[in-house]
Amino acid sequence: MSALPPNILLITSDQQHWRTLGRNLPGIQTPNLDRLADQGTLFRRAYCPNPTCTPTRASILTGQQPSRHGAWSLGTKLPESATTVSGLLSASGYDTSLIGKAHFQPLRGTPEYPSLEAYPLLRDLDFWRKFHGPFYGFDHVELARNHGDECHAGQHYALWMEENGLPEWREHFQNRWGEFSFGDPPHPAQKHRWSLPEKFHPNAWIAERTNARIDTARQNGKPFFAWASFFDPHPPYLVPAPWDTLYDPAAIDVPHLDTAERQGATPLHREALRPDADFHAWQETPFENHGLHSHVHDRATLAKNIAVYYGMVSLLDKYIGRILDHLDAAGLADNTLVVFTSDHGHYYGQHGLIAKGPFHYEDGVRVPFIARGPGVAAGSETDSLASLIDLPPTFLRAAGQSVPATMQGMDLAPVFRDATASVRDHVLIEFRHQPTALYLKTLVEADHKLTLFLGQPFGELYNLKADPGETRNLWDDPDSFALREELLRKLLFAEMRAEPLWMPRIAGA
Repeated sequence: MSALPPNILLITSDQQHWRTLGRNLPGIQTPNLDRLADQGTLFRRAYCPNPTCTPTRASILTGQQPSRHGAWSLGTKLPESATTVSGLLSASGYDTSLIGKAHFQPLRGTPEYPSLEAYPLLRDLDFWRKFHGPFYGFDHVELARNHGDECHAGQHYALWMEENGLPEWREHFQNRWGEFSFGDPPHPAQKHRWSLPEKFHPNAWIAERTNARIDTARQNGKPFFAWASFFDPHPPYLVPAPWDTLYDPAAIDVPHLDTAERQGATPLHREALRPDADFHAWQETPFENHGLHSHVHDRATLAKNIAVYYGMVSLLDKYIGRILDHLDAAGLADNTLVVFTSDHGHYYGQHGLIAKGPFHYEDGVRVPFIARGPGVAAGSETDSLASLIDLPPTFLRAAGQSVPATMQGMDLAPVFRDATASVRDHVLIEFRHQPTALYLKTLVEADHKLTLFLGQPFGELYNLKADPGETRNLWDDPDSFALREELLRKLLFAEMRAEPLWMPRIAGA
């Protein structure tokens, strides 16, 4: 038995549809993730707590729902005072590190709510040469914020490109993005094939630097908690050659909207299916709502986008393999709990939708999830429900630490050991881009799903067992009224049970 507590490696992708693993989708090439699944347990019913980045990423740190930890939407931030799994593990002797995407804070800061991930600091490379943490309990961070060629490129990623022989890295990124600019001459957005050589891709940087930090912890004789936080396959659909042509668009099965489903869709969903979609009634702040736009799309264009999306997944898999191979070569694999997942899902035509937004269909809220390591059954698959808020309690228990009472997640270790076990009978999912004008809350059970829209008479109810594609909304079905009322009570009861108690009751009065 190792003298050190188990290492913990969290690997996340960004906006990855849960099916896009070779084990789930024949034809897509993910040999390293398939190997991870063969050696561990594949979860088929894992969910995010919110289908956007900041809220879910903050939940991965805190073990709390977004409505509890405070980063309730994009454009907000997780309070620096938050209790985080990284901070607790660091205090217990772990080397804690985050390489890649954080997105715990917004791109704009104010005097009242400063942001370390905001302009102009994002581009102040002198600052990032000196700053590597601490940051939300991570002893060491190396950060970036861009997806593909977005002009948000900077921070430690830009330094790495310069140090590795690409001083002209700005030429491969847009220099126009609203108020943000690199200056002249203009570099327009690229499409599908990225001019950036693969060896300078963010995947290569994240894999290399994650391995380096693992080596640092090993040399210092410390167990590690390392989060390798990849950016792909989040749009733009952009990847270096030859990955942009790895899949043939003509062979792509493009999802389509069922006519009956359109008839039962909510007013919010039906508006998104109009070419002249108008969401002014859903706007309460001047800031954009992700997904509140027309989702009408051209099938041929979408087929090419999907092909490139699959190529991005396969390139991601290559560099995840670099990290897994490094664990093997260093003799660390047997004592390392590895979890791979994504922060939320992605629509590529399912339900007529594109990318993400205020919709809680399985495609947007379900995530790929694989665990491997000490105490994890090999070659198993489970339909047990799991939420990303379960990661902090699971990691803390694996490290022999206690779990704060304020954490709402569950320890998944029983499911790791036995795929037929279960630690929860429901998950909760939120979307709150606007304080009151647009707020969804969803209860997911083994067989049913209910979504409530704040202040609205409509909602969604699906029988996931009989209708896994969620094509028939039963909200207004008279035969389902009793089920709807039962699930509404369960949603309320779930919220009541989840209210955190920061301390136990210690006296009668």
